Amino acid sequence: MDLTTLKSFDWSVMTPEFIILGVAAALTLIDLFIPKKQDRRFLGWIGILGILAAIVSVVSLLNTDATSILDDSFTLDAFGKAFKLILLVGAGLVMFLAVSYEAKEGMENYRGEFYYLFLTALLGAMVMTSSGDLITLFIGLELLTVSSYILAGIRKHNLQSNESAMKYVINGGISTAITLFGMSYGYGLTGSTNLFQIAQTLSAVTDAQHAYLLGLSFLIIFVGLSFKLAAAPFHMWAPDVYQGAPTPVTAFLSVVSKSAGFVIVIRLLIAVFYNAAPTGPNGEGILFKMQDYLAVIAAVTMIVGNVVALRQSDIKRLFAYSSIAHAGYILVALTSLSSNMLFSIWFYLLAYMLMNLGAFAVIQVITEQSGSTKIADFAGLYRRSPVLAVIMGILLVSLAGFPGTAGFIGKLNIFVGAFYGTPHYVLASIMIATTVVSYFYYFGVMTQMFFRPAADERKLNIPFGIVVVLLVAVVGSVLFGVAPNIALDFLNNLQ
Repeated sequence: MDLTTLKSFDWSVMTPEFIILGVAAALTLIDLFIPKKQDRRFLGWIGILGILAAIVSVVSLLNTDATSILDDSFTLDAFGKAFKLILLVGAGLVMFLAVSYEAKEGMENYRGEFYYLFLTALLGAMVMTSSGDLITLFIGLELLTVSSYILAGIRKHNLQSNESAMKYVINGGISTAITLFGMSYGYGLTGSTNLFQIAQTLSAVTDAQHAYLLGLSFLIIFVGLSFKLAAAPFHMWAPDVYQGAPTPVTAFLSVVSKSAGFVIVIRLLIAVFYNAAPTGPNGEGILFKMQDYLAVIAAVTMIVGNVVALRQSDIKRLFAYSSIAHAGYILVALTSLSSNMLFSIWFYLLAYMLMNLGAFAVIQVITEQSGSTKIADFAGLYRRSPVLAVIMGILLVSLAGFPGTAGFIGKLNIFVGAFYGTPHYVLASIMIATTVVSYFYYFGVMTQMFFRPAADERKLNIPFGIVVVLLVAVVGSVLFGVAPNIALDFLNNLQ
């Protein structure tokens, strides 16, 4: 590719990625040259400004027609714009948590790395949303995961953090190998790494043996990506990593990393396999034949996540299993393959981002003062800080899926979609039953906050960054609960 060809590309479509890349590089250099004793917190504020600039650039591109550059390896389309906004807003809120996080256990010397590793992980996730090629998709995935490995174990003198990082690296390495093995089948059958060319070639496959290989490829890729989603039975790493990692990192893994996981699932499985090998009786592709396998994974994920959460006494482990359960709900939408599947997944990830990050903001305030992550530390929160308790209550109600909240609308969209085409009555029933089960552990936390005596009567100090996250989380959870058409109109207006 010569210089003239490079100049012919519309590089403006990559402006958000260039901004994040530039800010991450700048933070790396600033951290390298400033004195070791200098407080690195200002780097986080620079990172927040960079993320805000990237959000503005994405908004400025909303009316831009779908554009592909670099031989279709990077595509800015409605899908990429919609999910980039979720990733950027979620990462921005995580950054507010990070600048408010009080470094402990020898992490003071690593606060600089703490910020720009966030940005490199975010950059990887953003690249994935616009990837039109297996190579760029994998590069984005690894940029996200390798940065996440380091962030999970950044408290190098904390044994729990070391254990969590080790488990994360081992499970992540295995999942990457499995995913690559599954991708190799697609490349082997088509001779191309471009997703559009792969999809076009596979849509003409009629040979039964090739269709069998495609089905095998689908299952292998989905198993590999299930580790990234923390979907059962590939969830074993999540509780330990969530518990051992610093709270902002846990929030990042539960929201931004999980959203990026679903991005790659949709990019690969929908773009490549939706119309691949249309050998079914009605011309259905491989993906329709695999619905039963997807349904089993979704059902097991919902059951394991919600049932095991009932036995947790640690708040971060509880939210780890809650995160597993919510991955199961989103997999129900993927299984249904309904006409509103993309909207259902996007809206649920938006709602989950708001209510989960708000909850982690409260968790960060409580755990930093108490020095532990026990659910019992939330006892008497209403007496210590009524506003904080009420906010946490609203977020928990939204996570549980009560009417009037974004969580309810998200689950309703998925539940209705389960009856599209081939109705999934059993899956919809399991979704309702497990949602009811979730009331017990969410309301268990609320019982501690409102009906238990406070073991610690000290007033809580709420930093400015936490206030910003709580405000955005509560307003968003209520707004999208009472006016979900705002999100629908936004997606419909995307080019």
